[in-house]
Amino acid sequence: MRRTCLALLSGFLLLAAGAPAAADRTRPQPSATVSVTLSEELREKAVSTYGLAEIEALAEELEGDVARELSRTGVMIGGRVELVLEDAKPNRPTRKEMSDRPGLSFRSFSVGGARITGRTVSFDGKVTPIRYDWYATDITDARHGSVWADAERTFDSFARRLSRGQLYALR
Repeated sequence: MRRTCLALLSGFLLLAAGAPAAADRTRPQPSATVSVTLSEELREKAVSTYGLAEIEALAEELEGDVARELSRTGVMIGGRVELVLEDAKPNRPTRKEMSDRPGLSFRSFSVGGARITGRTVSFDGKVTPIRYDWYATDITDARHGSVWADAERTFDSFARRLSRGQLYALR
């Protein structure tokens, strides 16, 4: 009985001693710092047409998508990703457009998308310019999407491609 207790206790102590090392391997590594700004043209368009709050929310979504993908894949650890949201086109009328033009129907839809430029700065200071855009060419799926569905699709695709290193090859 005494040997069994001693064996269990020593086994537990060995496991407990190895737990911090195992936890360090499973803990997510700090990923790149991601920042997104709006181009002057898009900011002006947001204030006059789309609504600044909606465009700023899109910029936050882009930042979150990129940070999530980089964190998931471990790309750019210790680096920075500085992005500029150059353009965004909605699939449906925005709240500001609806309030500015009362006859506009939310049921109306069109093709949308977005354009992103920027640069990555690796942990050792190497700067790599990046750019990406995608605009829908077929209106078929637009009727089923949200206001910014195609722009959000652009962000997801951009984040995945950046995290896999595919955008570096396109320069």
